[in-house]
Amino acid sequence: MSNGLLIIAHAPLASALRQCVLHVFPETGPELVALDVQPHVPADETRAMALQALSLMPTEHTLLLTDLFGATPCNVAQQLVDGLRSRLVAGVNLPMLLRAMTYRHETLDLMAMRALAGGTQGIMTVAVTAPQNQARKRNDQNHHDHQQ
Repeated sequence: MSNGLLIIAHAPLASALRQCVLHVFPETGPELVALDVQPHVPADETRAMALQALSLMPTEHTLLLTDLFGATPCNVAQQLVDGLRSRLVAGVNLPMLLRAMTYRHETLDLMAMRALAGGTQGIMTVAVTAPQNQARKRNDQNHHDHQQ
């Protein structure tokens, strides 16, 4: 059986990330739950919604992912994890989620480690290669420089 994944993040990030993951892994719908933390909702109410979401997971083990350490979503999630059937990683991003879903059939500890690796390895500086910075080809019929 595979592990479940619960995303708890500031609205609308959790739902948006879930939709992105479902684009790649459409079969994971029941195992992937999103809880958007709304502004001005008390933490105890958010905790109750998170507990309900966690109890409805169709899996024995769940990885919880939150957007920002120290913020309400993470604070609520910290109250839910038990270290045995659930783990928590803060700083969720799309590479992290995709890596976690790829390895959802592994142990919960390994899934959490792979999610963390995917999240950090997915962050990189990308070189600027705008057309105006590239040398013109000799056979280029268009002699005008264009800005995009």
